[in-house]
Amino acid sequence: MLGENLEARYYTDPDVFQDEKRRVFQATWQVVAPLSAFADKGDYVAVDIAGTKIFVIRDESGTLRAFRNLCRHRGAALLSEGAGRCRSIRCPYHNWVYRLDGSLERAPWFEENEPLKLEDWPLYGLSLEVWRGLVFVSIAPQQSLSEQLGALVPEINDAPIESYQWAERRRLVFDANWKIYTDNFVEGYHIPGIHPEFFKAIEFEKFETTASDNLVRMSAPTRGDLFYEGRWLWMWPNWTLSFFSGGMNTSRINPLAVDRTELIYDFYFSDISDAGKAAREKTITDNVAVIEQDFDICLATHQNYLSGGYQPGPLSPRHEKGVYWFQQKLKETLA
Repeated sequence: MLGENLEARYYTDPDVFQDEKRRVFQATWQVVAPLSAFADKGDYVAVDIAGTKIFVIRDESGTLRAFRNLCRHRGAALLSEGAGRCRSIRCPYHNWVYRLDGSLERAPWFEENEPLKLEDWPLYGLSLEVWRGLVFVSIAPQQSLSEQLGALVPEINDAPIESYQWAERRRLVFDANWKIYTDNFVEGYHIPGIHPEFFKAIEFEKFETTASDNLVRMSAPTRGDLFYEGRWLWMWPNWTLSFFSGGMNTSRINPLAVDRTELIYDFYFSDISDAGKAAREKTITDNVAVIEQDFDICLATHQNYLSGGYQPGPLSPRHEKGVYWFQQKLKETLA
């Protein structure tokens, strides 16, 4: 036996979730957006990272910067989640205005007799790195991005990911703990039961899983016209990369609460011409359909963990190596 599944409390205890926010999500590098989203000055992307609001923006000099998405005055959110472009960053609460480099430009009506020292109140900056056309941000990094990427670097060394152009972002939300979905993603054991059409399109008996150095790699020969190329990658702590004919997708598994998770999927293609639009839309639709098939079982599993009736079961040495690796890494991180 490989080992046993995590105890239910890891999925349902609010205290565990608070610990994860600090030790897992704030301490690691999070994939935020494609570099192409910041083509011009003022272009920004604002996202949530396990409850911490951040944004990335290209400043007047062309430098890419990352900040906490909060005003230094009284903590209001500065930019709405999503992508956009702005000339300056204005707080909607009391109209404090920041330059694109995060410095405070003005605080209107603050106090005429005791003017505020603007230079003392810049936005809180965050660590930012770009790797192969993807923008990563860390709130309080405990290691370099290259160290965290680990085995992924040689795994996709020959993949032409920089040649793929971003086409669309999809946000999917469901009511279950983020680790239930992660456990599900890093094993193919559930494919026959949850994804019957997917099961028919691969040689399941040849499905293989390896796990080491922050990477879980799953692969299987495909048959027929399956849109996936037969390789699915998950990287510590919460992002994925999958290849399909003429492109790829990335996802970030982001907890919104102990019992609520969002998936941020970005789709990239080698052909983003008008002529290829129908084919792209079909690929995205097919991808999303497979993803959403997991939601009901994740919700039911979460509810059973809450019931108090679950005791950890055994993990399959053949199919659940990825689950075991992820869970051991998580326990070590939280210890």
